[in-house]
Amino acid sequence: MKVAILKERRAKEARVAASPDTVAKMVNLGAEVAVEKGAGLGAAITDAAFKEAGATVAKDAKTALKGADLILKVQRPEPSELTGMPSGAVLMSLLDPYRAGAELDAIAKAGLTAFSMEFMPRITRAQSMDVLSSQANLAGYKAVLDGAAEFGRAFPMMMTAAGKIPPANVLVMGAGVAGLQAIATARRLGAVVWATDVRPAAKEQVESLGGKFVAVEDEEFKQAETAGGYAKEMSDAYKKKQAELIAETIQKMDMVITTALIPGRPAPVLVSEEMVKSMKPGSVIVDLAVDNGGNCALSQAGKVVTKHGVAIVGHANVPGRLAADASMLYANNLYNFLALLFDKEAKGLSIDWEDEIVKGTLVAKDGAIVHPNLKPAEPAPKAESKTSGEEGKTDGE
Repeated sequence: MKVAILKERRAKEARVAASPDTVAKMVNLGAEVAVEKGAGLGAAITDAAFKEAGATVAKDAKTALKGADLILKVQRPEPSELTGMPSGAVLMSLLDPYRAGAELDAIAKAGLTAFSMEFMPRITRAQSMDVLSSQANLAGYKAVLDGAAEFGRAFPMMMTAAGKIPPANVLVMGAGVAGLQAIATARRLGAVVWATDVRPAAKEQVESLGGKFVAVEDEEFKQAETAGGYAKEMSDAYKKKQAELIAETIQKMDMVITTALIPGRPAPVLVSEEMVKSMKPGSVIVDLAVDNGGNCALSQAGKVVTKHGVAIVGHANVPGRLAADASMLYANNLYNFLALLFDKEAKGLSIDWEDEIVKGTLVAKDGAIVHPNLKPAEPAPKAESKTSGEEGKTDGE
């Protein structure tokens, strides 16, 4: 089996889909690994390091792809890359499937069996393959550092002969993987941290990290989580009370970090322009959802802008800003998924199409889009026209 590792071509992408460690593991499985020249340089991995691990360094993508059975990438291939990919090969990548549009159809038509790593099921058996968690963890950490770089004050309280510096107040909106890491990082830097989330279970997680939980904790809130751990839709009355509490809280904050994402939908707007206006001059907002539209009404993708005296940080692809660590974690996620599909005796892929991890991540197969969340809705059946004397009849009459 031949594995191809390609250099990423999309803007602001420095990560790579393999590390010397995962290359060595694939070689030990019996795979031939070809890495495109320069693929790892953005993540501080040299061609020599890949070669030492057992890979062949290919002069270009065409050479790396020749005869490939498995293609590993970070981001979805650009249309121009598909021409060199062998029909029938397996592709593992972050495909951003909900926004891929025609590019996803092109992947299917190229004859690739494509797995979207974003769709990895959140089950115990798949934890080591959970790309969203591994990358979100780094994004939450980096968000605090990016915010601190724009903040014109110190984070911790300092007692000096010249006077006392108060600690920074930070609000983290969303206590998922990224949010929890942001809380921990801001606390380590000495800030006083508040956090909000729509899930009651998040309160204990926030407080375990030293954060203060912000929510309208009425009876409706206490019942706001389903048996599966998901948030229930709240009433308009509750939403209004919660919005008023957040608006009041934001006025006191030096920094707000937003992390809320909804799969398949634009990011919800959590911070309105009026909220931005209410913040203290010199405050900072870091919008981790900017790639999906943004949680702040004024954020701009790929830019740091100042509005109403507040710096709004909208860096694109935040995990890619820590390319070395992000690549290492992502490469491990991919290898663990590959190991699930690999037959050691046959020294090749042997995919169990009924495995829930396979079914959950499989997007394209046999020239078609197959994932149930992505297949176009079937048109409703046309009502049969009735002829005289047939009104009121049912099947079997």
